[in-house]
Amino acid sequence: MNDLKKDNTEQKILEAANEVFIQKGMDGARMQEIADTAGINKALLHYYFRTKQKLFDAIFAKAFASAFPRISKIMLSNISIKEKLSKFIDSYIDLLSKNPFLPTFILKEINRDPEALANIIRNAGVDPSVILGMLQNEMDKGNLKQMDPRELVINVIALSVFPFAGKPLLTAILYDGDKKAFAAFLKNRKSTLQEFIFNSILLK
Repeated sequence: MNDLKKDNTEQKILEAANEVFIQKGMDGARMQEIADTAGINKALLHYYFRTKQKLFDAIFAKAFASAFPRISKIMLSNISIKEKLSKFIDSYIDLLSKNPFLPTFILKEINRDPEALANIIRNAGVDPSVILGMLQNEMDKGNLKQMDPRELVINVIALSVFPFAGKPLLTAILYDGDKKAFAAFLKNRKSTLQEFIFNSILLK
């Protein structure tokens, strides 16, 4: 199998798997369905990815690798802290919107193998110490309220992730099962979260 054909087949598999995982989630997805969606036989799928977990890991790593270098670049740019946080929230919620299975997977991996998950994030180019240092510098300059910068990072991530991780429960108990209403809530989440964060931490 030549390299070009191999790359094309692998890309087709990843795209098909991403589609199936979005529709069915990790537990509901089946390798046969992924093979059918990719237009290949199941044996060829197993040649590239021996298990569903390995396939999911590949998609997860790809999602992080595509998003986090961009997010890190935003946070280390010369724009104002307000612009940085706004763009960070936009990018993070876009990542979750395009990969809605990620929060559930992350929660499972945190309990199953947190070090493997940490390595995926590190390999995506995330350097928490640099971002934390930048936030502390903004606090020292009087642009942000004084706090442990880790608290700020955790707050922003938690407020972004939970609506996606808790989607089935939140839809049921707060939106009476109305999926369209909950989708509208998610659509407005960026602006709502930005306003909440800015009012909480900005001094200027």
